[in-house]
Amino acid sequence: MKRAIQLTALAGIAALALAACAEAPEDAGNEAEESAATSDFTPCIVSDQGGFDDKSFNQLSFEGAKKAADELGAELIDVQSQSESDFGPNMESLVGQDCNAIVSVGFALSATTIESATENTDTEYIIVDDAADADFDGEADAPNIKPLLYDTAQAAFLAGYLSAGYSEAGKVGTFGGQPFPTVTIFMDGFKQGVEYYNEVKGTKVEVVGFSGGEDGVFTGGFEANETAKTSAQNIIDQGVDVLLPVGGPIYQSAIAAIKDSGRDIALIGVDADFYETDPSTKPYVLTSILKKMDVSTYDAVLAAGEGNFDPTPYVGTLANEGVGLAPLHEFEDKVDPALMEEVTALQEQIISGEVPVASYLSAQE
Repeated sequence: MKRAIQLTALAGIAALALAACAEAPEDAGNEAEESAATSDFTPCIVSDQGGFDDKSFNQLSFEGAKKAADELGAELIDVQSQSESDFGPNMESLVGQDCNAIVSVGFALSATTIESATENTDTEYIIVDDAADADFDGEADAPNIKPLLYDTAQAAFLAGYLSAGYSEAGKVGTFGGQPFPTVTIFMDGFKQGVEYYNEVKGTKVEVVGFSGGEDGVFTGGFEANETAKTSAQNIIDQGVDVLLPVGGPIYQSAIAAIKDSGRDIALIGVDADFYETDPSTKPYVLTSILKKMDVSTYDAVLAAGEGNFDPTPYVGTLANEGVGLAPLHEFEDKVDPALMEEVTALQEQIISGEVPVASYLSAQE
């Protein structure tokens, strides 16, 4: 567990956010909602650089916090970060507005969250996708921080098995933004799932773009740009027919590369169900590896508003439905029903422990 939290904390201090800058949604902003609150509890949330309309990471967290605020009869105060330099001032602005609980979205806000929580011990903090453990002692660095973590390797394992069974080329690919644990956990779980399929079926489906650890194709950032498109193209050129891009909007570059290839290549989404959050992906998305940040953020904010704040780290798994696979949607008729039966059975085997999935978070479950 200590090693896992070390990796996550390092990512929180050193990492760029997992998304490119985006415009604010129409209902987000620094001003309170016009409707009068019926609660004296004030929940707040600060985004990473992606903003709350990133169709993924920040958006899900915002939706969960907003849902909890509405149920509590409270007004959610939100601030969006356009750059890393905004983190500190944005956090200070929320403290200045007497927030009772502050949600910080993403490991890039780890250091800022720790500093603010240490200085404001009466405020409760909820950090998404980071353990807030910069001193590497196995615990959050302030007792008023609740980490929300997600063992997406488990769901990615299922996606890898599914992809291996779906692939006609015998090659599937993946690439990421930067080699942080919250990125490579998807890629590693995916690779393990492909390898398990080969073990069960006696096949040799190849994973292109990732060999484990930090040995893989990474774009160096989390923006949809030419670098991301070229990374996708290089993998596609090796003959894959399933592609998993991990890291915010880089999936948009992957789709552009798929279009240019003129081939039938299925895309695997991450964090949110891309089919639902980005309609432009519908013809391409086989499934998405879900990190249910909306649900865990909702639960944590609701608990804080009801006076039941618990700083114990939350780890989302298949067992507690904190991670999972999205429906096949338009690919349902393209996937052998027998393969999906195997995936469903495999999920239960992972939950029971019969099929182990290794990850830097598995020791915390």
